[in-house]
Amino acid sequence: MPAPGRDAKILMTFPVTGSSHLLAEARARGQYGTLAKVLATMAPADVTKEVGASGLQGRGGAAFPTGRKWSVVRYDDGQPHYLCANADEGEPGTFKDRWILENTPHQLIESMLISAYALQVRHAFVYMRGEFAGPYRRLQAALDEAYAAGLVGENILGSGFSCDIIVYRGAGSYVCGEASALITSIEGKRGYPRNRPPRLTVKGLYQRPTVINNVETLANVAWIMEHGAAAFKAIGCPKAPGTRLISISGHIARPGVYEIEYGYSWKKLIHDDCGGMLEGAELKCVIPGGISTKVLTAAEIDQLALDPAEVEPAGSSMGSGGMVAIAEGTCMVRLLQVMLRFYHHESCGQCTPCREGMGWLHRIIDRIVAGQGRAADLDQMLLISRLQDGNTICGMGDAAGFATIGILAKYRHEFEHWIGTGRSMFEGNLECRRSS
Repeated sequence: MPAPGRDAKILMTFPVTGSSHLLAEARARGQYGTLAKVLATMAPADVTKEVGASGLQGRGGAAFPTGRKWSVVRYDDGQPHYLCANADEGEPGTFKDRWILENTPHQLIESMLISAYALQVRHAFVYMRGEFAGPYRRLQAALDEAYAAGLVGENILGSGFSCDIIVYRGAGSYVCGEASALITSIEGKRGYPRNRPPRLTVKGLYQRPTVINNVETLANVAWIMEHGAAAFKAIGCPKAPGTRLISISGHIARPGVYEIEYGYSWKKLIHDDCGGMLEGAELKCVIPGGISTKVLTAAEIDQLALDPAEVEPAGSSMGSGGMVAIAEGTCMVRLLQVMLRFYHHESCGQCTPCREGMGWLHRIIDRIVAGQGRAADLDQMLLISRLQDGNTICGMGDAAGFATIGILAKYRHEFEHWIGTGRSMFEGNLECRRSS
């Protein structure tokens, strides 16, 4: 259950019960009341304007202003428009969207309907990771309840506005979490990312204007429309308003999903709210926002707040909100090996720098771990990572490079020790074995 930091403000979340996913309890909390108010009293353009004024940013990793993305869609273009909620959530260490799908699916549905009204969308999609069996059942059951109550479908609440929401299950490809690959997958094609321009808001699903937002991003919309843009902007930081769901895992005493206000103390979250490290171990470093973000050491995060304006100058990003805490004694060579194995496996193979570069990185790290590393290997890995950066259609090549460069920049001595001795400097350490 999401728990805010002790000084944080609860915005989206509420105490979870065994029935918090059901329509009756959702309506008792006031959900769908905002939808009724919006449909009865507001024009679509006014909804977009209010979301833009709130300063809401994407919660999927890119942090693009939501209102700005919506404002590109023209109402008078004579074309059908589409809305897609990205529930693929394949970034390792990230599971906060899954919490929404399992525990508060009606919050997402109401917010999607308000968003669809703003964008004049008749058919909206939730693209869900194929492995999310439990979240799929919860969301589909919630949709069935909403359809039966006349909250989704034809002539919603007698307003004249109609919208269907379709849950589309992917086949488990990490790359399909990228917006254009997601669209290609829904169209029934191989999930390859697309070159841009044109932007997806101009030519997206079925070559029509399409808006794609992350699940958490959309889940904020109903709250914004109920309480107003000014109330949302009063929470968090000037350039990053609102709260953020953080999923934290790794060697942490109390893993889970936490709702924090932007600007909250990182040290306080780790050591107070999450109970510090397992068995009293010391914190070594943190992967801030999914494995695609560069690691930050314990000393670095002690000085930082959970605010993009502080995290980005430190050389990393809050990314997808998937935080991994790593204890002292963990071998970073083995950790990078696991990460590169994942990236190599998940590359779609469309772009040569990614397809070949991932393979090279994986083979080099495997050779180092096998005791056959060479002194030139580390510089070779850095070169491959830099050559991938900006040379692939989607950001996956960049992401693997960020992970590699970030770890080598701060823990190169561990790699040099392994190359020189043929073994980890933490040989025999439990965490060294766990990370393999």
